[in-house]
Amino acid sequence: MSAASPSGGFPYRLIATDLDGTLLRSDESVSQRTRDALTAATEAGAAHIVVTGRAVPWTRHILDDLGYRGLAVCGQGAQVYDAGEHRLLTSVTLDRQLAGVALAKIEAEVGPLFLAASRDGLDGEVMVGPGYAVTGTLPATPFTDASDLWTAPLNKIYIQHPDLTDDELTEAARRAAGGFVTVAMAGEGIVELLPLGLSKATGLSLAARRLGVKAADTIAFGDMPNDIPMFAWAARGVAMANAHEELKAVADEVTASHEEDGIAVVLERLLG
Repeated sequence: MSAASPSGGFPYRLIATDLDGTLLRSDESVSQRTRDALTAATEAGAAHIVVTGRAVPWTRHILDDLGYRGLAVCGQGAQVYDAGEHRLLTSVTLDRQLAGVALAKIEAEVGPLFLAASRDGLDGEVMVGPGYAVTGTLPATPFTDASDLWTAPLNKIYIQHPDLTDDELTEAARRAAGGFVTVAMAGEGIVELLPLGLSKATGLSLAARRLGVKAADTIAFGDMPNDIPMFAWAARGVAMANAHEELKAVADEVTASHEEDGIAVVLERLLG
């Protein structure tokens, strides 16, 4: 299952796209223009791969709606998912002890946190604790006792704080617990604790190897700081106009926003 060499002058063999704020518009749809540009690029020999912070259960319905049948990197790099076969190929879980220490250290610095967690597996639930605000209308299961978090393996823990901004919470969490977990900011209100060393680049490199494609053949699109490792791995990183300033600072290019077909703008230019 290797990507064909590009023809027709398209310079990349792999197009890696984030979902929220990048490929998806605010209503979770993908514009016809962007669909057409991706189709043209794949017909020119490139493979398209979705690389998202969402775990598989929060991603699968979108991929199915798109008719997407390739590999997807989900859960911030923790999961490589075969969308065509609805099969989980790889999965990395949090070390419970390290995660517990990390939470204790962060709360010692900033006070009590609001918590949610993503359980491992194709049908892993997202568990949401008191006070935690879920973005959008994604399905979640409430819990009241923090010990309920640990009754099944987890891919990640989500943290929110009643007063700190996302940037402040991310910085404080890294300062307090960066030696125990990876801390990633994936969107508004979405600060995550992940297995140490895990990033989108980890999962993307695994998926690319399965496709027979290298970093030097890859262009990546994203909008949040959790896309920084993916940009560092890929040959070219393109930030959306709506992207976080931290990502824009390391991007090779800034394109139009996710509402204005930013991915298509770049692909159409590359396709000539």
